[in-house]
Amino acid sequence: MKVLVPVKRVVDFNVKVRVKTDGSGVETTGVKMSMNPFDEIAVEEAIRLKEKGTATEIVAVSLGVAACSETLRTALAMGADRGVLVETEVPLQPLAVAKLLKALVEREGPRLVIMGKQAIDDDMNATGQMLAALLGWPQGTFASRLAIEGETATVTREVDGGLETVALALPAVVTTDLRLNEPRYASLPNIMKARRKPIETLPPAVLGVDPAPRLELVSVAEPPRRQAGKRVGSVAELVQKLRTEAKVI
Repeated sequence: MKVLVPVKRVVDFNVKVRVKTDGSGVETTGVKMSMNPFDEIAVEEAIRLKEKGTATEIVAVSLGVAACSETLRTALAMGADRGVLVETEVPLQPLAVAKLLKALVEREGPRLVIMGKQAIDDDMNATGQMLAALLGWPQGTFASRLAIEGETATVTREVDGGLETVALALPAVVTTDLRLNEPRYASLPNIMKARRKPIETLPPAVLGVDPAPRLELVSVAEPPRRQAGKRVGSVAELVQKLRTEAKVI
């Protein structure tokens, strides 16, 4: 069974995000970038399926600028077999990403797509659901457990009320939550091997998709600074301030 794993290049989660001075977006020049943490979990789960003998090939795909190939190399070092980069300078929005992934799925023919539930840069949590809808495939989102038996994927989902278990007929789309697994570190020998693994580069036009944004970004601004606390001299003063100044959120 072939497994396709989309991976996104994002600002590293340890980096404090800064807004550009002109308010046009987030500053990425000279900023450390890495693979989206939820996508790391997806890659790890695909590797575990291969180690069990369930998956036969893992194809990592990334969409965006040429530097996304570095993210693909990370996936290859973890254990993916080959990579596909859809290279474009156009800022990609979730619907365009879902359409490009749909075209790649039709081109590669995987039985399972495993992807992060969301990216930490925009927290959209939309691409997996859009992809499943476009493909007409069943979906298991927010997966904290995944088991494959024959042509059925059993997914334990994290929902507001606790856990929900669903059975999906393959092919299917699964999006990963934090508790699904703990991604492995790539070993030095695997990092060296990853340099020799193939990465195919395609323009969006080859896939028949126009990635032009449908939404216009007006401006980006940092949240307002939190105001400093105030000292009160007595319990009575505290109660008075709570009555007259405290805001209900």
